Amino acid sequence: MMTSVDTDLIRVLADPLRLRIVTLLARETLCTTHLVEETGARQTNLSNHLRVLREAGVVETEPCGRYTYYRLRPDVVARLAGQFADLAESARNAAGNRRACP
Repeated sequence: MMTSVDTDLIRVLADPLRLRIVTLLARETLCTTHLVEETGARQTNLSNHLRVLREAGVVETEPCGRYTYYRLRPDVVARLAGQFADLAESARNAAGNRRACP
């Protein structure tokens, strides 16, 4: 049973704007223009956050003319959810375990 979580991915998703982007992309594939409209973030700032998400493997891109569409990779989110589910199971199993103080 796995009891650790991908801390690099947690750091990537800990940023409020990146988490907002991921939440939006969970609903539909969007281009940068849509994400600017939805988040109110400046295009430059948004592009930097999308780069971080892309490099972490959380999103993938699809060029479409002069636009780039972004899509969430559900397998990455599912893997992280599974890691948290494993942690929860470990905590349930260890509920009665207590290390004695010296």
